Amino acid sequence: MRIPINLASEPFRHDRPMLAGSAVCAVLLVGLLALQIMLIRGNRGQAGDAHLEVAQLSQQLAAVNAEQARFEQDLKRPGNAEVFQRSILLNALVDRKSISWTRIFADLENVKPYNVRVISIRLPKIHSRQEVSLDMTVGMDDWAPSQDFFNALQASPRFGPVILQSWDPPSQNQKLYEYHFTVEYGQKL
Repeated sequence: MRIPINLASEPFRHDRPMLAGSAVCAVLLVGLLALQIMLIRGNRGQAGDAHLEVAQLSQQLAAVNAEQARFEQDLKRPGNAEVFQRSILLNALVDRKSISWTRIFADLENVKPYNVRVISIRLPKIHSRQEVSLDMTVGMDDWAPSQDFFNALQASPRFGPVILQSWDPPSQNQKLYEYHFTVEYGQKL
């Protein structure tokens, strides 16, 4: 029988791979630190450029705001304010007059299924971007054609997305399903 006897004062340990791995990790960490320092220095230069651009844009914005304030002061004068309000009114009237009801009904006729009835179209709204939206109420005997009608409106190049406001089922007074919705209309003003 063999009895292992260790005559050394300390047992043998495998420290060399651990030391080599630690040295490799230390070299990698020093390399990453150098890379981080280079990136930080590069970003400082870019941040300085960005601060200069922001300062220039702030100066331009202040100049535009001062000019706008001067124009607003001119418009607030009693004589100018009246002319300005009148020109807004006249422009709104011209925009409303430029909407062709004949074209609206012709375009609706092209997309409307035979079993859908137009009950009402409120005065078209003109948005600031010269876009027209129609507030409509339609009726139908059955609820099934509604989806076909909404899909036809959205597929048409003249009409945009449909926003359904409300719908009412038939009642004693009204024999139709009524759908109240808003749709964008692409008529050029």
